Amino acid sequence: MLEYSPLHELKRREAALKIINSKVKEDRSNLYDLTGLSGGFPVKQEDINLLETYAGPAIFEEKLQPLGVKHLGGEKVLALNRTSSGILATILALVKPGRKVVHFLPQLPTHPSIPRSVDLVNGNYIEFTDTDEFKVTEKTDLVIITGSTMDHQVITEEDFLKIIEVSGNVPVLVDDASGARLRTIVYKQPRAIDMGADLVITSTDKLMDGPRGGLMSGEAELIDLIKTKSHQFGLEAQPPLIAGMVGALENFKPDRILESRFKKQEVYQALLEDFSVEETPTGVMILPENVIKELKGKGMDTPLNEDVAATVLAMILLREYSIITIPAVGMPGASPTIRIDMASKDAERLEVEYITQAFKGSFARLEEVAGDEETCKTILFG
Repeated sequence: MLEYSPLHELKRREAALKIINSKVKEDRSNLYDLTGLSGGFPVKQEDINLLETYAGPAIFEEKLQPLGVKHLGGEKVLALNRTSSGILATILALVKPGRKVVHFLPQLPTHPSIPRSVDLVNGNYIEFTDTDEFKVTEKTDLVIITGSTMDHQVITEEDFLKIIEVSGNVPVLVDDASGARLRTIVYKQPRAIDMGADLVITSTDKLMDGPRGGLMSGEAELIDLIKTKSHQFGLEAQPPLIAGMVGALENFKPDRILESRFKKQEVYQALLEDFSVEETPTGVMILPENVIKELKGKGMDTPLNEDVAATVLAMILLREYSIITIPAVGMPGASPTIRIDMASKDAERLEVEYITQAFKGSFARLEEVAGDEETCKTILFG
């Protein structure tokens, strides 16, 4: 049976990037990034000459401070090269060997960067999805709350506040990669810091037009400890990345996120006629288990497990319809759920009919190849 490993996921991503490369060379306007992570690099022309090793941080870190605090709250912000880097730096700074990191998230699975980082410091990782079961002990060094999961399941404000209360004096980090915008803009929740968190980190390419990077905010004393670790291990953002974050925060407007909900409803209703789709705050998704159900419902006998089947479907969407989804391009450990995010810039150029036809055609192709592992390998890896 075709199984996924981190190496296979890497090879799949490389194959997807080759496809994207060829399509961009033909015409970028015919490529549709619907991941919600497309980001951008809004650097002003006059800033380019300042993207130097030392002049860059001197200029852009100063600009980033008020913008980051306005977006996230807190006393001080820190730019990192990825959200995962910020999580790692925090755990390196605050968690001692043999101590616990307790994680609450609204729905499994967790982002793999969290347990992997705990393993690196020889800590003990525990996760909860039920507030009634959640607890900390005298051996807990850090509590982590996921504001919005990889599949955009958003924590309720009630659960958030309960975890803060139970955590007591233990430092709380909120992994608000997309939640810093989903929770506050769509669900009208307060910022994580305003609800009592000590630290929060967000991804500057998720539902905003910034580069792939992590922006952390919180108590100045904690930020300084984490910043020290980030510099020791090369996890800090470099000047070009910080300049891009500054531009993204200066340009950020929530209107596109709010407006996406109307078109999302059209897409949801159109796909619901033929597929087992579910709504997300800004789009729709098809869970891996539902991909398999669709195949078996049509009498298909496939050796593929649900995650692989969903990833093959994502690669077909990319190869044949130029639609980018996370299972095709995501890093090893990314969610195999196929999400169409209507807050993506490219979604504005797509008609609902094209998305519907792309899914119908891709499912039809998946039905043809799902019983043939070799063909599936070719689709995945080239």
